[in-house]
Amino acid sequence: MESHNNNTMFYNFLDRMRNPASLDLGMEKYVMTKLFARTFAATPEDIKFDHEISEKIQLLQTFLRPEHLDIPTILQNEASWLLAEKELQKINSFKAPREKLLCIMNCCRVINNLLLNASISENRVMAGADDFLPANPPQLHSNLRYIQLFRRQSKLVSEAAYYFTNLISAKSFIVDLNAKSLSIEEIEFEESMQAAKLANKVTEVETLNEKETLGIPTDPGPSARTNNEESLIGGSDYPFMHAEAGELTVDEVSKLLSIYKEVVLKYTSLAKTVQLLSMSKSTIPPNITLTENEAISSRSKKDDAEDK
Repeated sequence: MESHNNNTMFYNFLDRMRNPASLDLGMEKYVMTKLFARTFAATPEDIKFDHEISEKIQLLQTFLRPEHLDIPTILQNEASWLLAEKELQKINSFKAPREKLLCIMNCCRVINNLLLNASISENRVMAGADDFLPANPPQLHSNLRYIQLFRRQSKLVSEAAYYFTNLISAKSFIVDLNAKSLSIEEIEFEESMQAAKLANKVTEVETLNEKETLGIPTDPGPSARTNNEESLIGGSDYPFMHAEAGELTVDEVSKLLSIYKEVVLKYTSLAKTVQLLSMSKSTIPPNITLTENEAISSRSKKDDAEDK
């Protein structure tokens, strides 16, 4: 039985050797999963861009309607759009570029089928990238950049390339979106954006007040938090206090390991000292103060002298 299992494993291995694509797929997933913290949203610019896009989509969602995008009634299928949104929202559940790309493809297939059915029934031309405007996918910029950089280029072709390009176009459409991009008056667009920003600020203040009322600690913000922490822990004596794992270089990891070893040695030494002090205190009879103990020691010395 064991010999049969070994033979099966061996032939499976040979099959993988004959099909390098399966090895490449597994290798890409393994390597990129291990390097994910260092490669995804790895720069402050990526994080900033993600925040700006997400915030803009959030503001647009408060007033933007399908008619502003010239989306015909036949395409306003809420069930299909919700399904597409659900597929795209899964993207941050995965770390491998291929799996993230599959989330995009599943989302776009739903939308594309909706557009295709509508074009057939209405004898219309297929819609463009603006009809792929997503709900508000998480870290849209970083996910697209990650796939673009680390998905094997030979696999980023055909259907995958088409849908991926559509979502990149949709992102660009969002970034550059203004009143001229929509069927809306410029004054109405600006007023709606300002009203949305004000509503967001009011919501943030109400949330903050609610937390204070309930006694829930609130985050004072990066600047205040940094100042408070530096005053408590000695400022620049702790250079990695505010660092993220993905920001550390190889040299910094080595330095951090040395600091860790030093801290462990100091802690161990301190723990032993405290233990010895606790043991010495436990040998003193109860209800006797340190002064009384010294008095007993003094009398013992006097008695010894008298005996001599």
